[in-house]
Amino acid sequence: MNKLRLNWSYIAVTVAAVCLPAVFSGFPYAILICCFIMLYIIAVSGLDIVFGYCGQISMGHAAFFAIGAYGSALLHGYLGIPIPLTMLLGSIAAAAVGALIAYPASKLVFHFLSLATLAFGEIVYQLISHSPGNITNNFVGYYTESVSLFGFQINTNQRFFYFALACTLIFLIAKQRLIDSKVGRAFTAIRESRQAADGMGINVRKYKVMAFATSAFYTAFAGAMYAHLVKYISPDTFMQKQSVMFLTMLLFGGTASMFGPICGVAIVMVLNELLRSAERYQMLIYGGMLLMVIVLIPGGIYGTAETFVKDHMKKRKGMKAGAESQ
Repeated sequence: MNKLRLNWSYIAVTVAAVCLPAVFSGFPYAILICCFIMLYIIAVSGLDIVFGYCGQISMGHAAFFAIGAYGSALLHGYLGIPIPLTMLLGSIAAAAVGALIAYPASKLVFHFLSLATLAFGEIVYQLISHSPGNITNNFVGYYTESVSLFGFQINTNQRFFYFALACTLIFLIAKQRLIDSKVGRAFTAIRESRQAADGMGINVRKYKVMAFATSAFYTAFAGAMYAHLVKYISPDTFMQKQSVMFLTMLLFGGTASMFGPICGVAIVMVLNELLRSAERYQMLIYGGMLLMVIVLIPGGIYGTAETFVKDHMKKRKGMKAGAESQ
């Protein structure tokens, strides 16, 4: 019954998303925001795999976002490879880097792991802003082109929205399949207790590396989408505050769930637009939101709402059973 309800939820959300361009047909900027929401959902869903399900904190996911964006743009610009292929190649490269970083860092926990990922993010930022041979154009930035699928140019916000929606659905379905599999159960076991998971015969290092690599692939693909939506990238986009924004979106919506990242991304993006005049205080606002989530709603908005509904349903069932017994 719960699975059936979840499937209907997916269908309802998808239908609502498909109708968004028609609703905002007179507001092209609103459609652009919807495009950003779609690609950020992919990035934050990737972070949820490693943080929400596997319990490994990362403060450097902006680095994978950058690898996907620059990898796709540079491969297309210098080698002329078709953009859909460069997006996949950039994401695979990020997954490989994520695995390489995760292997030695798999024994690190809590603040040590967060510091390691923070350092990694800073290294990537320095590389793209002071690149060898100036291949990234450093702080000048790098221009790229729109996505082209089988000769069809995705060169408008409305076209890109449907492309992003299709990509988002594919990534969300893949995430659900992963979490429902043996690998997903291993991730959850590691999150609950590394020692207990190890005692049950789970190869903790192997699954941590898999979680980081999968998470990096998701976030890098979102970075590639960002590059070909905006058609211009510069190091300023991939600073530490981008990693903080990903984490804020995830915690605000709720971890270890399908709809948590969706809720978190949508709410934070809308708040960003409402508070655009206070851009210089962005990090302060993110910090305040994180503090509010940690103190008031540790399960995030979706997680808290889901818990409330479950408790309410249990209470109703208990009252019904009590009435029947009388």
